[in-house]
Amino acid sequence: MSTQTPDFDVSNFERELILRNMRIDDYDSMVSMQQACFPEMKPWTREQVESQLQHFPEGQIVIECDGKLVASSSSLRLDYEDELEWHDYKKIADSGFIRNHQPNGDTLYGIEIMVHPEFRGMRLSRRIYDARKELCRAKNIEQMIVGGRIPGYHKHSGEMKASEYIDRVIDKTFFDPVLTAQIANGFSLQGLIPNYLPSDVESCGYATFLEWKNLDHVSAGKRRFRRTVRPVRIGSVQYQMRAVKDFEEFAQQARYFVDVAGDYKCDFLLFPELFTTQLLSFLPNERPGQAARTLAEYTPQYLELFSHLAVKFDTNIIGGSHFVVEDERLYNVAFLFHRDGAIDKQYKLHITPSERKWWGVVGGPGIDVIQTDCGPVSIQVCYDVEFPELSRLAVEKGAQIIFVPFNTDTRSGYLRVRTCAAARCVENHVYVAIAGCTGNLPFCENADIHYAQSAILTPLDVTFAREGIGAEANPNIETVVIHDVDLELLRRHREQGSVQNWNDRRLDLYRVDEMR
Repeated sequence: MSTQTPDFDVSNFERELILRNMRIDDYDSMVSMQQACFPEMKPWTREQVESQLQHFPEGQIVIECDGKLVASSSSLRLDYEDELEWHDYKKIADSGFIRNHQPNGDTLYGIEIMVHPEFRGMRLSRRIYDARKELCRAKNIEQMIVGGRIPGYHKHSGEMKASEYIDRVIDKTFFDPVLTAQIANGFSLQGLIPNYLPSDVESCGYATFLEWKNLDHVSAGKRRFRRTVRPVRIGSVQYQMRAVKDFEEFAQQARYFVDVAGDYKCDFLLFPELFTTQLLSFLPNERPGQAARTLAEYTPQYLELFSHLAVKFDTNIIGGSHFVVEDERLYNVAFLFHRDGAIDKQYKLHITPSERKWWGVVGGPGIDVIQTDCGPVSIQVCYDVEFPELSRLAVEKGAQIIFVPFNTDTRSGYLRVRTCAAARCVENHVYVAIAGCTGNLPFCENADIHYAQSAILTPLDVTFAREGIGAEANPNIETVVIHDVDLELLRRHREQGSVQNWNDRRLDLYRVDEMR
């Protein structure tokens, strides 16, 4: 969390989502969850869970939300054989005891995944599948195999065969809560297994035979030539301002973009600076300074909305920025909503003459670098990116990506932000994402017109995108641009680039120090 000690406490809006290895003291909660998920099936015995933890502890995974167990996963390793009785769940899982686990097996076999019914729709199964994939990469396991339930089949079993139902799920005619998620997570269908789990009445005993290949697998004795990458997917929203009738209509528009980011598996989604001024369109027409403080009264709803969306759609969200009143002072604050439920914030430090004149905004106390699950990042709100010292300080603290939510009314204002953001890439060997507003808000003083061209920018060298533009929106069109940046490429560029601005600084002549 930030080292700043603001008057406004965000902890009331945070959630704590933790993915970790299973422990035996999770047993009672797991049984309760199994009974909620599969009421017709007999839950694991304590002896089965103890045996799983004894033979393969790193393969047993759970997720807890605010201290409550909400999802779990069990697996083991085996050597793949065509003759192995993959169709027989009891044999392949050793009736749940996994005493047949092979520590060096080339296949990770998934026994079970379950998500508590009250927490479905939060992409928890995707988080577990991603954790399993990371386990395969870390242990150099060649593939993952699962016998997947098809719990939607019982609704159609009287009118079609199981194979026909599966075809309809794959071509998106039907939605199956398990198979649809597995296909979305990169599994390919290899076959259909009858009598896999007879007690599974929803699936009519059937299961799908699904496979995921680890493309990073290296065969024994072979040299790996594929370059190492550390990809991070960034989405940058170009948000159209328009009149809304209430907060819920604003929330629906924001939710749309987060849903898109979730579908594209974005690690970060960046909204523009002060896009919440859209709320002024339905608030009483007041002088700008008072209108900004009235807008700040929506801070709790804003925090609750984006904290929920970040967890639900498994995306770290930079929620643009928003007016916040602390100790009777008005600040322009950018919030980072982590997908594990935590919240960080960065104050705007440099206040434009317009903000000072119209709204009475004051500058915040300092620059922070925020630790995320994709590495350290910095947020610099609009005007802040036009001061190169901030990026120097942020990169000194480890930042690799700088997020710049901006809000400009003219093309010249936008170009100041864009030009300086591109310069920060060159000076500091970092990626910079910028996101702005377009559209109009009639009768909202100092927030009436907007100009933007959102983009994801890179350093300028032969290993990066042409002209240092990873992705770029068309001007003044509502959209979202998405681009993958490679943090490993960034590290190599700093050490081996055509020019090495960071390493070649003349620290004997000048330096940038933070004063606190």
